[in-house]
Amino acid sequence: MTRQQKNNAIENLKEALGGVKNLYLADIAGLDASQTSALRRACFKENIKLQIVKNTLLSKAMEASTHDFGELTNILKGNTSLMFSESGNAPAKVIKSFRKKSDKPILKGAFIEEAIYIGDETLDALVAIKSKDELIGEIITLLQSPTKNIVSALRSGGGKLSGIIKSLSER
Repeated sequence: MTRQQKNNAIENLKEALGGVKNLYLADIAGLDASQTSALRRACFKENIKLQIVKNTLLSKAMEASTHDFGELTNILKGNTSLMFSESGNAPAKVIKSFRKKSDKPILKGAFIEEAIYIGDETLDALVAIKSKDELIGEIITLLQSPTKNIVSALRSGGGKLSGIIKSLSER
């Protein structure tokens, strides 16, 4: 690779890292061509961009980026693949489901909306992270539940005032 090609690659990585909210670093070394292709298809289905990068170029791009990647620059050893996603837990779910068939990919680290996770042992915690839409749905459900209870109590009492008061006092 010429110096100009390296500078272009660093600049492209820097631009990609600048707008990222969720980034996973994984080691997919040891996967054969069919397994790598299957992993790429699984990522594509979940709207995850999978990119294999050189550690030195990624390190320089991380240092030049507007985000603070902290300890992630220290784990750039061996093979590194980047997984970009809009959802915080989608890459973790893909890794976990893919590992049912293979021992790879191994999670090196993750950058989830300014939070940094290091090591493969954090995979279960990352799978459990809820997306913004999931959290909003749960909040709406919680807000609707008292109203649903009152409506069902009113219906179960048969519409009689004594039945309504009794149902409400029991709840």
